[in-house]
Amino acid sequence: MARNNHASLRPAANPVRAIAICCGLAAAAATTFTAHAASDEAKTRYPIVLVHGLLGFDNVLGIDYFYDIPRTLQEGGAKVQASVLSGANTSEVRGEQLLYQLKLLRLLSRNPAQKFNLIGHSQGAPTARYVAAVAPELVASVTSVSGVNGGSKIADMLARLREGGLFQRMALNVVNHWNRAVGFLSGRNPNDFPEAPLNALASLTTAGSAAFDRKYPQGRPPAGSSCDVTSGAASVNGVRYYSWAGASAGFNMFDLSDLPLKTVGTLVFLGEANDGMLATCTTRLGTHLGDYRQNHLDAINQVLGNTYGSQFPFHEKKVPQLFKDHAVRLKSAGL
Repeated sequence: MARNNHASLRPAANPVRAIAICCGLAAAAATTFTAHAASDEAKTRYPIVLVHGLLGFDNVLGIDYFYDIPRTLQEGGAKVQASVLSGANTSEVRGEQLLYQLKLLRLLSRNPAQKFNLIGHSQGAPTARYVAAVAPELVASVTSVSGVNGGSKIADMLARLREGGLFQRMALNVVNHWNRAVGFLSGRNPNDFPEAPLNALASLTTAGSAAFDRKYPQGRPPAGSSCDVTSGAASVNGVRYYSWAGASAGFNMFDLSDLPLKTVGTLVFLGEANDGMLATCTTRLGTHLGDYRQNHLDAINQVLGNTYGSQFPFHEKKVPQLFKDHAVRLKSAGL
């Protein structure tokens, strides 16, 4: 399968490598982003940067983490980049990696006022929020897609396990092997992207997310808000905030993620609306754009596009179209 032609960004370990990366990115920027544009309906003022979540990647063996979404955005005229971050680390550490990449992109654009529309999935949401909080001059908008903004009950459960216990060691081994495999297949240099699974876990608990909110509250509903509060501040420091989330881990025989996420969601959330990984009401950020019949992986059109919406289009739009519609929304807002 051919790799989708959107550029990925990695921090450089030394100046020579930085120059090499800059040259490669400059070439990609000159030839990639409008190659398949069929219209300009989603041609945002600022480029879109997709920010992957925990254990994520940009592209592995030609398969995008945001499956088929960059192509759909590009067909609408949008410029799209995919960030490359540590698979398992705190949102602040990942945020610093993203910040570096955005500064590099601004440098390559030769526009000292260049900004970016950040769209983050899962832990990609607080990662993007960190950048918007510490460097709002680089960010036009932050959009959270099933974002871990209010913490995860699953992270809480894992954190309560006895430190160093058998189950915890098994889980850490799985995470480490996954990150090594993904890093190797995607070309992610482990020296540039340190992995710290326990730190990632601590940052994604309810307590860890509350601490993050106290430092970077932009766009979040006030602390202690009920689930009836679906939106936070729409704009802070010139940055627009948006979010949508999944609210169903229903059964679809064509979607390999449905059964395990449905099982987890039923056992952990006890009837609370969820996407199999997160309680829906904990995901809120900025302007609420809706809740969809999607599980946590459906939100990025995985597994391989076999999402509930894709198999049953009369229920709601396909996932790539949701992203394209949002790009149209950003364009209309002058972003």
